[in-house]
Amino acid sequence: MELTLECHQRPEGSKPRALRRDGLIPAALYGHNGAESISLTVNAKEVELLLNSASVNNTLVNVTIPELSWNGKTLLREVQSHPCKPLIYHLSFFAISAQDSVEVTIPLVFVGESPGVKFSGGLLDPVLTELEVKCAPDSIPEKIEVDISSMQVGSALHIRELVLPAGVVPVITDGSQLVVSVLGYQGGDDGESEPNQA
Repeated sequence: MELTLECHQRPEGSKPRALRRDGLIPAALYGHNGAESISLTVNAKEVELLLNSASVNNTLVNVTIPELSWNGKTLLREVQSHPCKPLIYHLSFFAISAQDSVEVTIPLVFVGESPGVKFSGGLLDPVLTELEVKCAPDSIPEKIEVDISSMQVGSALHIRELVLPAGVVPVITDGSQLVVSVLGYQGGDDGESEPNQA
């Protein structure tokens, strides 16, 4: 997924609270020029629309900064928000145009129907629901599908067994890390089913 957002250079000395009162959200862009960062503002309504479609460390955002005649691809790296109220305090973007590869977090989507769950009363136990991977900026997958259609009771899938798109490699180097398993069930003394951890 790729989105577009117009930002403006933040006036020097401006206070975050005053900016938010004026309908602007403070933001920062990193990585556009080495270790330098740019302080920005974004229209609060545009931020709301952006966050309806974007997720941290997964979504490409084309950022334009008219005052600096700069535009480029970025990753939404951080969203600071109020813990209880729908208030956004700050956004952080990381420029990736000059990067050979980036590390991003991709959701895992389980596809198919496990016969161990459907016919044997097993329970699907996903250990991971997302995976941190490294890939080229223009090859970021929206999701990684995990086929569970052959998983019986007692079956398990590990990172090394995932089918990843070309050029996408997991950041975790331990391929034995468990992704998902199918737990068996056995009857308890009270007649109810209990998980079989064996």
